[in-house]
Amino acid sequence: MAVSPIIIAAAVAVTAFLVFTYINAGPKPPKGSQLPPGPPGKLLIGNLADIPPLHSWLKFKEWGDKYVNRQICPCPLFRLNIAGREQYIVSSEKIANDLLRERGNIYSSREQLPAAVKLLSDDLRKLMHQLCKASAAATYQPTQILESTRMLYDLIKKPEEYEGWFERYSSGLIFRLGFGKVMKTNNDPLLKRLLTELHHVERVASPGQYLVDTFPVLMYLPDWLAPFKRELKGLHREELDIMRGLLHDVKREMEAGKAPECWEKTFVEGMGEYGLTEDQGAYVVGTLFEAGAGTTAAAMMSWVLGMVHHPEEMKKLQQEIDQVVDDARLPEFEDIPRLPRVRAVAKEILRWRPISAGGIPHFSTKNDIYNGMYIPAGTNMHPNQWAIHRDPALYPDPEAFKPERWLEPSWPTYKEPLTQYPNVTNYSAFGFGRRICPGMHIAERSLYIQIARIAWACNISKKRDANGKEFNVPLYDYCDGFNVQPNFFHFDLQVRSEQRWKVVEEAYQRGMENDPLKNRWDER
Repeated sequence: MAVSPIIIAAAVAVTAFLVFTYINAGPKPPKGSQLPPGPPGKLLIGNLADIPPLHSWLKFKEWGDKYVNRQICPCPLFRLNIAGREQYIVSSEKIANDLLRERGNIYSSREQLPAAVKLLSDDLRKLMHQLCKASAAATYQPTQILESTRMLYDLIKKPEEYEGWFERYSSGLIFRLGFGKVMKTNNDPLLKRLLTELHHVERVASPGQYLVDTFPVLMYLPDWLAPFKRELKGLHREELDIMRGLLHDVKREMEAGKAPECWEKTFVEGMGEYGLTEDQGAYVVGTLFEAGAGTTAAAMMSWVLGMVHHPEEMKKLQQEIDQVVDDARLPEFEDIPRLPRVRAVAKEILRWRPISAGGIPHFSTKNDIYNGMYIPAGTNMHPNQWAIHRDPALYPDPEAFKPERWLEPSWPTYKEPLTQYPNVTNYSAFGFGRRICPGMHIAERSLYIQIARIAWACNISKKRDANGKEFNVPLYDYCDGFNVQPNFFHFDLQVRSEQRWKVVEEAYQRGMENDPLKNRWDER
């Protein structure tokens, strides 16, 4: 049926009026305070056109260096205006902690981006902390040992498929913990489907991907005038279909009396306690999969990149591990307290190449003044990880990859005892305050055991072609999206000795034979 031009014109006029009114409602600082400095904007759109669509954190770092002058600005914040919406960029870990952690009652919310939340994710997170708290994470170590052995075995056999092995480790770990299922190969059809959906979620969650995120009034448009609504609802249906199907698999197994212990089973058994519907519970566990599947894999890819560019660091890592673990066994979690360099390298990778480089935005719910700077209610606070991790006051020589900054007393980030520090508890790479990543403790253990085992078993170096010329490996060639990882690069991986390869093979065979889910290998 044809739509009346009058209706279309009226809808456009109302939308334009709402947008214009929304844009021109700027904040007015109370007496004795001021707004932070920032780049000048353009009429109506503010700084919208100045922000690059890809890797915006690099531009934010550039602006921070330009506009934040402590001599004229008592608080190193800078301000952007995106079509009338306030955006404050935080480039200091101290400010991020002071505001997002210490004043968490004001800054623990997140703006409800229409694209990412209202239409796609339903904002369901109630069960996460129960499943991922530190005491629970410690019980998952046997599963991490099993999956890390599989990863190491396949990485040595086919190092050119490193992306798939790291993704299968991360996905396979959460698949076992969440659903009691086995991720068989890095080409598993369900894994591909899940990762495809994960990439959609990351794209949608990136601020500015949809015009409705800049102009929320567009949410009032009917579906027939808003193709983004139809697209997002379709993605929502696909995401929920996957998660609902996994939950129903567990319920059927519970009814048959053969469901293994897993997060979905925990939820079903405690539905009354948690006060969630089936779809909400499926979403919580599914979201934990989405959060864990890509992030740890991305960090491991960045670690390999770091070792390719810094072979001297790989040698130092191997020297430490060889003093603790001989060539008759693989590193275990019990070794980690005696491997401070392993922990330092993991922490330095997260600083050097942060996964969520632009940070997770927080949303202010009340007017606030910090060091003379006015922060109105409704402001998006962006802790720019890229800049925070390059603050020269805290991280001298910030562009350099230096694990020593966590190991030697001459560095401002040093902490002792080294049997406990460095670690990633409350580390800024995982966010701030009440919005810190709930899977932090699981991710920490995953990074330590994977780094220790690969360094124990393998040498990593730049790859050479048939003429002996080294392949070029860019220092920063990362994918697009909310969470980022290095694009594919060539490197050479060789097992350190036949003895160590034999240990890996034997550990792999034992793991397969003793796998508590081995009866499920042929189910799919």
